[in-house]
Formats: sequence, structure tokens, C-alpha cells
Amino acid sequence: MPIVQQGSINTTALIVPDLYVQIVPPQVTLLNGVPTNVLGVVGTAQWGPANSPTIIGDMAAYARTFGNILNRKYDMGTAVAAAVINGANNFRCVRVTDGTDAAATAAVQTNCLTLNGKYTGTLGNTVVVSLAAGSASGTWKVTVAAPTLPPEVFDNIGAGLTANALWVAIAAAINNGNGIQRGASQIITATAGAGTTAPVAASFTLAGGTDGATTITGSVLVGQDTVPRKGMYALRNQGVSIAMLTDCDDTTTFSTQSAFGLSEGIYMIGTGPAGDTIANAVTTKATAGIDSYAFKWMFGDWVWFLDTANGVTRLISPQGFVAGLLANLSPEQSSLNKQLFGVVGTQKSYANQTYSSAELQALAQAGYDVITNPVPGGNYFGCRIGHNTSSNSLTYGDNYTRMTNYIASTINAGMGKYVGKLQSVTVRAQAAATLSNFLSSMEQQGMIGAVNGGPAFSVQIDAANNPLNRVALGYMQADVKVIYLSVIEKFIVNVEGSQATVIRSTTTAQ
Repeated sequence: MPIVQQGSINTTALIVPDLYVQIVPPQVTLLNGVPTNVLGVVGTAQWGPANSPTIIGDMAAYARTFGNILNRKYDMGTAVAAAVINGANNFRCVRVTDGTDAAATAAVQTNCLTLNGKYTGTLGNTVVVSLAAGSASGTWKVTVAAPTLPPEVFDNIGAGLTANALWVAIAAAINNGNGIQRGASQIITATAGAGTTAPVAASFTLAGGTDGATTITGSVLVGQDTVPRKGMYALRNQGVSIAMLTDCDDTTTFSTQSAFGLSEGIYMIGTGPAGDTIANAVTTKATAGIDSYAFKWMFGDWVWFLDTANGVTRLISPQGFVAGLLANLSPEQSSLNKQLFGVVGTQKSYANQTYSSAELQALAQAGYDVITNPVPGGNYFGCRIGHNTSSNSLTYGDNYTRMTNYIASTINAGMGKYVGKLQSVTVRAQAAATLSNFLSSMEQQGMIGAVNGGPAFSVQIDAANNPLNRVALGYMQADVKVIYLSVIEKFIVNVEGSQATVIRSTTTAQ
């Protein structure tokens, strides 16, 4: 009386009389939407792995991984801080360098032990390593400390060891850990020399670390798409829905960024140079060849930001604020008229100027968005247009980009399970039900819908779009149509008032 999984035996070729129990998997497969709050940020830092997408959830985690935010252009931490203020809490951070970065080092007694920062960067210059007597008699203790990084203690090293063997044991404890609860150092690495001098209690500060952030360019931020991937391309297959190259105002990279956004389903947020003029911006946009729903171009009216880490109010790109807002919004929403937090002012507002209708029209027609105060909703800072760079009025909204990417990514993540199955009426129905259930959930959550009535979506997988000649070649096609909810951009209120205005009312007979 065997118990088997459905499909594991040929039920038309059974010989032995018996009871055969087949475990049938659930016939209705459900799709759960992919996350839309993952924000990719590429920029410089004073510590941490380079060209390696790292998960960060808040500023404390950023400080532990990449160090403090710095008052300089292209600083990744600054962009993350602006995004966090606006609700973002799921980052993939990629640190880039110009190739001149170096790890800090220190020598412990002549030819006895060399210490190196685990990562390159100036944070390594603040690392202090202390050598002292261990808790147990005849042992040594190594303490590693640095600002923003959790301290590390390696205790009771080298019991019974002397001369060079003791230095080898100290290096091994640092590199490999010296107990179940004390793993390898995440701050330094150590190399034992040939010295035999006995250790002397002392502290050593590492020096010589550099960030490699002196000659950062748009090309460095973009990186390379060959393994090992670098820069922007390190964000491939990371589930990122929104991304930005910090402070990258190099328009020669925008076409590449747009192509990357289209291939990965990522909404790329770009910026113009600080202090840009509208006339120059319009000309630049016209010659840059950027007309894509995958790229949002913020006008170069940069933002004054209170940098509490460095105790200064400074000018930064608008990217982090907008990217953080979008990451915190459901994908059917637009950045238009939503309040941005952490904005002290913009270059325009600091000059006590506001945008005229003509200026806003010029920016909107050119395919820009801009942070202004006021916005239609009131006297607060927010995105004034809510568009990407597409010239197509049906695809230029933030909501089009994010909803299209969300639906496509969800289908891509969940519908592959049907590949390899036998195409039958049952399988077609199951695939159609999977898609319909997902879209129905979106409708129930108010993410899609036909405001004037009628179905919000349709799914077709039948003989009409799957003729036998294509079925015979292994194809199964689903045709899906979805109605997005429209973002209100122009609200017209018709007001008629005069002494002669007549208002007709209807009375109901009792």
C-alpha cells in the first residue's frame, strides 16, 4: 500500500493489485507580491566592503557597516540619512572607490605582529588595538575598538606559549576567533612576524587608511557589468525597486542608468547639477536623449540638510529625499504633493524665490520633477510634478513605473513554477487562477480598479491565444490587462456666483 507524490508513478501501467495513495499538492497557487521598499544606494563611504550590496535597515546599522556620514559629495551615508527621514528602511548599499583606497595598518613590536584594517578607509585610522594581560594567569588579551563599531575582546590567548608561538596564537585568535562566543574580528586582520620578543602591554592606533573618494566620477558610480560587478551593476538581482547613484549629476551616465532600470525593473532617481538654471536644464534634457519611464530626473535645485553627525547645515542632492519617499509609498502612489521631511530649504527657497507657473510648465514639459514649497496641498516641501522622463502621458507618472515594475516582478518571481508542467485545460485554469487571485487582491486593496465601473483586470489563457501550432512547440501564453488607478494631477472646480445665479432644487412629493 504505497504512498506516493502525484506524478511520481505511471498510473496507467500498474501491475500489482494494491491500494495506491497519491499526495496531491494544492491546486490553487497564490502569488504574494514582491517587496517594493528596497532602495539601492551607490556612493562613497569611510569603511566597509566595496562593490558588495549590503543590507542596511537604519542609520545605526549604516554606521556599524560603513562608518559615519561625511560632509562631501557622493557620500552614500548622506543619501541614506535623507531617505531614512522619509521612511525608507530597507537598503542595498554599494560602496565605491576610485582605486586609491587603502587599509590602515599598525606594527606591534618589531617584526612581531602586523595589524591591518579589514576594510579600506579612514575609519581604520581610528581603530585602537590594546594588548594586555588576560583574565587567566599566563595569558594575553587583545581589545579592538573604533567609533561606530562594536568593540571586540579576545581573551585568554596563548596559555603556556612563549616566543614566536605566542604571536602566532594572537594572530590566529584575531583572524579566526578564540571561542564559541568570540568569532573572528570584523575590524582588523593580523599577521604574525618572525619576532620572538615577549609582548608588552600597550595600545596601538592604526594609520594610513584612505577612502579612495578623491576622484569619484559618474563612470565610477556606474561601475562595470562583468563579474565581479561594480558600482550600480552590483545591484543586479538584488530585488531593488528604486535606486540612485548618490549626487551623480553626470548626464552622460543617464542613458546607461535608464537602460539598467529597464532591464532590472528599477526606478532610477537622477539629479541635475546644483544651482542649475531652468533654461540649461531644458536644453540638457533635449540633448541627453533621455525619454524613459525608468528614469526620474530631479531638477538641480539642491536641498539644504541638517547634518547632525557633522554639526552643519549643508547642500545635498534631492535624490535621497525623493527615493526615500517613494520607497515608503505603495507602488500605486505618486510622489506628487506628498510631504518630504528633513528639508531645511532648497537653493530656490533660500533665495526667497518661488517657481512661477511658466517655470513649472517648462520643467514639466521637459520631463523634470522638482522639490518646491508650497505644493498644491499646502505650505510644505514636496515633489511638484510627480513624473519620470517619459514624454508619453500614459507612462510618465511615478505610479506607472512602480506599478508596472511591481506587477512584472511579482509575475516573474512566482509564475515560473508552471514551466515544465504538461499543458492541459487544468493547468491553464490553474495558471489563470494564480494570476487572477493576485490581481484580485490588488483590486481589494485599492491598488487597481475601474473607477467608472467594470472589471479592473482580465486574464486569458485558452485556445484563442494558444493555438495548437504554438502549443506543439511548447508555448503557453497568458494575456493580462490591468487598469491602474489614475493619479489626480489637475483638479478643476467650476464656480459660478453672482446675484443672478439660480440654484435649482428638487422637492419630493409626500
